[in-house]
Amino acid sequence: MESDQDQNTINQARSGWVWLGQAASGVLLVVLLGLHWVAQHYLASGGLRSFAEVLAYLKNPLALLLELSFLAVVTYHALFGLRAILLDLGPGRRLRQLLDITLLALGIATLIYGAWLIRAILTF
Repeated sequence: MESDQDQNTINQARSGWVWLGQAASGVLLVVLLGLHWVAQHYLASGGLRSFAEVLAYLKNPLALLLELSFLAVVTYHALFGLRAILLDLGPGRRLRQLLDITLLALGIATLIYGAWLIRAILTF
């Protein structure tokens, strides 16, 4: 059985990795947002793509990878940011576990829905 000190050391190490992941996702988010913005507004005639142009754009595998990556990074960054805010409220161990499970499920559902929506758009 782990002592409280061992558990605190594990939690601190885990918090460090979560913080690093949050910071890295923030940097990646800026890069992906920039690429998305350029692709959607500066490379499109008139500054905005029509629905037909969006379909053609998403049929490019690199564009599809960019948009799915953007979705994944936004989801990760948002949910881990929300988690950090909620953990600042000092929930107990059981509530933290419930929070982690809930946010993980929400993240997975968001990614599945986003991928489904892109697929639905492409088969339109």
